[in-house]
Amino acid sequence: MNPENRLTLSDLVHRYAALVDDRRFDDAVGLFAQDATLVLPDPPQSLEPVVRHSGHEEIRTAMSAVAAVARTQHAIVGETYTATAELARGRISCIAHHWTERDGRVTDIAWHVRYDDEYVDTNAGWRFASRTLTIDAIQTHPVSRLRPAGS
Repeated sequence: MNPENRLTLSDLVHRYAALVDDRRFDDAVGLFAQDATLVLPDPPQSLEPVVRHSGHEEIRTAMSAVAAVARTQHAIVGETYTATAELARGRISCIAHHWTERDGRVTDIAWHVRYDDEYVDTNAGWRFASRTLTIDAIQTHPVSRLRPAGS
């Protein structure tokens, strides 16, 4: 893979994380090809990817579940990319913090995840053709303070 494409794919992955954290779900959906798939686990029942969402509308609905938590922060901690003439693939490691507030108490539910991605080069640039999320571990712990979302 040439360095320019690798940087572009890395930017795509980091932009997705930032848009989700900023709750700009429509913009995040725009990073997917029209016929893309997003395959997610169903925690706590399954940490393996078992629920498939196809196309922008289904992906948007799946992402809207993130709005139920007070705040998120996705930290990309590792990324590798490979490519053929037709397709690029990525394996992305991430720690996704999901902060919830209940009865005046804040809890951090941290998912240690792996994204297995396929990317396609479109007229609009590189986009996700598929994104499959696997949760390797879930940690839960109390948090002293949380900055409000949107600030």
